Amino acid sequence: MASSAELETQIIDPIREIAELGPLILDKALSKEEFALLSARYPDLRMEREKTGKIKIMSPVKGGSGNRESIVIFFLTLWWFQNRKGKTYSSATGFEMPDGAIKSPDCAWVSSDKLAKLTTEEQENDFVKVIPDLVVEVRSQTDALSKLKKKVKDTWVKNGVRLAWLIDPYEEKAYIYRANGEVEILSGFEGKKLTGEEVMPGMELLLEELRIAGK
Repeated sequence: MASSAELETQIIDPIREIAELGPLILDKALSKEEFALLSARYPDLRMEREKTGKIKIMSPVKGGSGNRESIVIFFLTLWWFQNRKGKTYSSATGFEMPDGAIKSPDCAWVSSDKLAKLTTEEQENDFVKVIPDLVVEVRSQTDALSKLKKKVKDTWVKNGVRLAWLIDPYEEKAYIYRANGEVEILSGFEGKKLTGEEVMPGMELLLEELRIAGK
């Protein structure tokens, strides 16, 4: 396994400037341990590991997208404070897939039943080794909608996510993916909301809060 110092010589630097040009794919495959070292070295960048070991590096989101992500996290966390069930996670969290890939949704919630399968050490100091019950992906201006749809379907729903939301604030559409393969499209944000259904009963996300300013 490469050390942190060795990684510095193997990875193109300055990597932040390169990532600003768009998603950067590293040709060199990294182990899970090497990926952990790389992500620790660049905590301000968003990274995902494919099952092949290749790494996708993304620049920090811009102000509008960051604000909308924080609003979604607020509604999920508000439900958590009211119910004290499971845990909510931000976009900085890596979830380890069954095939070894490490992926990060914009926000997620994991039930208490799934968390009970992990030790305290695993919950605190490792990538999360269970599949979330609910995930949310919020499209940013640089995100290709087709790629986000593929990620939700093939990464999250295929691996056992019970409810997934893909929110496109630019077109004011929300795509609701359910475990049975059903996909519902909600158009227009004014007066609309998404609900946690049977996954997070009583949780509501007011889509109107995610409208782009001035639109």
